[in-house]
Amino acid sequence: MLRIMGIALLLFATTAMADVRDVQTYFFQPKLGDFQAEMQTARKEGKAGVLIMFVMEDCPFCERMKSTILNQSEVQDYYRKHFLVFEMDVKGGAAMTDFKGVQTTEKDFALKNRARATPTFIFFDTSGEPVTRYTGVTKDAVEFIQLGRYVVAGAYKDKPFAAYKRQPAGQ
Repeated sequence: MLRIMGIALLLFATTAMADVRDVQTYFFQPKLGDFQAEMQTARKEGKAGVLIMFVMEDCPFCERMKSTILNQSEVQDYYRKHFLVFEMDVKGGAAMTDFKGVQTTEKDFALKNRARATPTFIFFDTSGEPVTRYTGVTKDAVEFIQLGRYVVAGAYKDKPFAAYKRQPAGQ
């Protein structure tokens, strides 16, 4: 009996691993450094907006999000369908253009958007306005997808995410 349970667990683990993909390839888009142009692309493609994950080198919480949630194919597929998704270093010195066309650096853009703790996820609408922010690690992939649905549905206009995720599905 114990052997059968062990085999079943091994099969389950193998199946679960098949749903894991590389985060840099399947979750994040490559940055061009011009978020005004990225916003226009999001509009043209019918996306809900742009999601930026603010990170810091050696951040254990960022790595946890990447290795347990953002690597899930279901998460990647949902977010790629509805958002352009980028990663940004809160201490980065790379030059960039913000959503308003202003030249800045990643570090200054992060400070302007109050992304101090990492990871911080900020959702921007197709006008370049921040609409939702989530700081820290979500409980699991289901909660992270709920966060995306919260933005796509426009529920952020009426209630905080904590209230949204407590409501029954479909409401």
